[in-house]
Amino acid sequence: MIAFDLRGDAGIEGLRRTLQLWTDSARRLSQGEPSLADPEPELVQAAHGITITVGIGLEGLRKAGLQDRAPAWLKPLPDFAIDALQPQWSGGDLVVQIGCNDQMALSHATRIIITDVGPFAVPRWRQTGFRTHGEDAKNRNLMGQIDGVGNPPETDRDVLVWCGEEAPDWLAGGSSMVVRRIEMNLASWAALDRPGRDQTIGRTQATGTPLSGGDVHTTPDLKATDDNGLLAIPLFAHVRRANTGTDGGRILRRPYNYDVSPDDPQQVSESGLVFIAFQADVERQFVPIQKRLDELDLLNKWTTPIGSAVFAILPGVAPGEIFGQALVGAPG
Repeated sequence: MIAFDLRGDAGIEGLRRTLQLWTDSARRLSQGEPSLADPEPELVQAAHGITITVGIGLEGLRKAGLQDRAPAWLKPLPDFAIDALQPQWSGGDLVVQIGCNDQMALSHATRIIITDVGPFAVPRWRQTGFRTHGEDAKNRNLMGQIDGVGNPPETDRDVLVWCGEEAPDWLAGGSSMVVRRIEMNLASWAALDRPGRDQTIGRTQATGTPLSGGDVHTTPDLKATDDNGLLAIPLFAHVRRANTGTDGGRILRRPYNYDVSPDDPQQVSESGLVFIAFQADVERQFVPIQKRLDELDLLNKWTTPIGSAVFAILPGVAPGEIFGQALVGAPG
C-alpha cells in the first residue's frame, strides 16, 4: 500500500493523468501483461492475483480544486487518547493498495505504480503487510489471535460497504477506507498467560471461539454469564468494545500483519497490524467503534496506533474509462 502526495502544480489535470496512468497499468498487470513502458517486462509472467485499489483523500481533492465534491466523512479521524500518530504513517492525497500472492510480482507492480506518476505525485508512505491465505477464520495476527472474523455477509455489503445514494455521484459504487497502523508490544503480550489473553480479547486464542460459547463463527453473546454469574465476556474485552451495539456500525475489516527489521539489532521485533476498514460512511460506522475501543478496550495496553488515514475509494472502471472519471472527467 502506497500513499502519495500530489505535486504542488499538478492540479486537476495532474490528478486526471495520474488516474489515467494507474488505470492502464492496473488493467495490464492484473492480466499478467507488462505496463506500457515496463523496464523489466520479463518480471510479468503471470497475473499472480494482482488487484489494485485506488482512493483519494480530502487534501487530494483540495489540491485539484474539487474539495466541494467531498463527502462529509472524508476528513481525518477525531483525536483518540490511545493514538501516538507519526507523520510518516499518516495522511495522504491518494492511495493505491496492491494485493498479490507473489512477492516478486508485488515488488515489480509497486515500482510501476510509483514510477508511472513521478511527474504528478510523490510517495508519502509505504506499508507492506501479509496474511494467511484463505478464509478469514484462519487468519491470525502476530499476537496469535484469529483476526478478521465477524465481517458482514455479502448480502449486507450493498448497504454497509458500498456508497449509495447519500454519497456524491462520483462515489456511487465506491467505498471509504480507513487505514490504521497499529504497533504491537509482543514482548509484554507474550508474558501474559492464556486466560489473561482470552479475557482481553473475549475469544479463546486456541480456536477463536467467543467466551460466551459456540465456535469461531458464532456471534458473541454479550449477555451471557459464567457459573459465578459474571459476564462471560468482560466489559473491557476487545470483542465487547468493538461490538456494533445499536449504532449500526458494522464494517468490513481487512487486517494485515507487518514485521519490519528493527533499527536496533538487539530488538527482537518491530511488528504490528496494518488495519484496513471499508465502510459506506466513516462517521456513521467506523468512528463509533473506535470511540468505544478508545474508552475501555484492555487490548490498548499492548497496542498503539501510530498511523492513520482516510480515503474515498474510487469505483471500478468499465472498458474505456479511467479511475475516478465521474470526478475528474474523461481524458482528452
